[in-house]
Amino acid sequence: MSRKEDFIQDITAGYNCKGESITLGGAILDGEALTDAHVKIPLKTLNRHGLIAGATGTGKTKTIQVFSEQLSNFGIPVLMMDIKGDFSGIAKDGEEKPFITERHAKINIHYTTASFPVELLTLSEQNGVRLRATISEFGPVLFSRILNLNDTQAGVVSVIFKYCDDNKMPLLDLKDIKKVINYITEEGKDEIEEHYGKISTSTTGTILRKIIELEQQGADLFFGEMSFDVEDLMRIDENGKGYVNILRLTDIQDKPKLFSTFMLSLLAEIYQQMPEKGDAEQPELIIFIDEAHLIFNEASKTLLEQIETIVKLIRSKGVGIYFITQNPMDIPSGVLAQLGLKIQHALRAFTANDRKAIKQTADNYPTSDYYKTDEILTSLGIGEALVTALNEKGVPTPLAATMMRAPMSRMDILTESEIQEINNKSKLVKKYSELIDRESAYEMLNKKIAVVEEEINEQEQKQESQKQQNQGPSTASVVGKSVLKVLTSATFIRGAFGVLTKMFKK
Repeated sequence: MSRKEDFIQDITAGYNCKGESITLGGAILDGEALTDAHVKIPLKTLNRHGLIAGATGTGKTKTIQVFSEQLSNFGIPVLMMDIKGDFSGIAKDGEEKPFITERHAKINIHYTTASFPVELLTLSEQNGVRLRATISEFGPVLFSRILNLNDTQAGVVSVIFKYCDDNKMPLLDLKDIKKVINYITEEGKDEIEEHYGKISTSTTGTILRKIIELEQQGADLFFGEMSFDVEDLMRIDENGKGYVNILRLTDIQDKPKLFSTFMLSLLAEIYQQMPEKGDAEQPELIIFIDEAHLIFNEASKTLLEQIETIVKLIRSKGVGIYFITQNPMDIPSGVLAQLGLKIQHALRAFTANDRKAIKQTADNYPTSDYYKTDEILTSLGIGEALVTALNEKGVPTPLAATMMRAPMSRMDILTESEIQEINNKSKLVKKYSELIDRESAYEMLNKKIAVVEEEINEQEQKQESQKQQNQGPSTASVVGKSVLKVLTSATFIRGAFGVLTKMFKK
């Protein structure tokens, strides 16, 4: 057989799928797209996570769009972290243009236009479904890791959560936990020391500063009620298509701590709530994380270990996570090693460092009898990519330079009026639009302090009128402590370790 025939046979065998699959495009050999060598990814392996990488302008977003469209057609919901804001066109029909017709003729894949059900989500003040979570839902373990606290500081956070549990004080937003920190270092210092041990003011001061840093990145908009229910990510429309949930993040690129906070809380919540799926025929949910370096660049070692752990465990729940970035080197090696699918668009070699990075990138891909990987990485055209995946048996597929198929939906963003139209029809926008501020730790502590102050003032007035001198502690002090002790006698056990308890026990 000829070299071309050998290549077609290898690709056909390597990417053969007996079950349902996603077709990415047609394989390329020596610059020619082949009509009978399609690159397909089995649905049953998509929970093994993946990477979509490449330089700016090489077609990463369109690849994600193609991926999401086919997932939706199979009834698989998608969550897309849209940092650049260029993904929303998936809600509208595409338009067949001459270059699309030509491309699809080369790879022998029928082209049709289509639109897909979309929900627009937001962490900030942008229009869309508001995503929130309460401090209590995070629990002391995850909250401490987000703040990058040491063991001593994390222990104090656990005491704060325990104190609030014991006294039926919900921790809903940042003003709640800031109020509790101020209280245990001032008015409630004696009470805390008596029941929970002595707490250093320097430790609480450090915790408070870290909370303020998080608050300055917009976390005050994220923490609160009502909390977002992850089940609302799993919706299927009346036509059987999975919803494409687009989280609009264009205004938080300079707030990586808020982004990583949300991602960790979401993944932990999904892990806790979703049942084990085992060896399912298709995933329950696929998550695309654009500009993934924003999560990893400022993450502490502890936070990176937590991300790696969640990525490893969450696939058993039928959830696949796909990281999108310019260079695979942006992803920590521990996470990169867990990614079953890799789609690598072109890289540019402008400097010596670029050339070094390209050689390192090439080493992450299987060797090939048909390509010099480091060379082809710089010669791929727009909408072309190197692909390697896992077949239905979990075995890596041959490396295939691929001409990607074009999206069926619009390859452009929605207009403001189109965004408003989607939001006006959304049931979730209505569900999560109301900001609830029920009585919580902030209000309850203010009342508690006011009651004690009133009692102390009354006793001081009595002392003044009677002009009595006490040899031991003042009556005001004794009454104040007594009132505080009575107020703290109620118990309330919510589970002080939050959404990660079950995971850490495993």
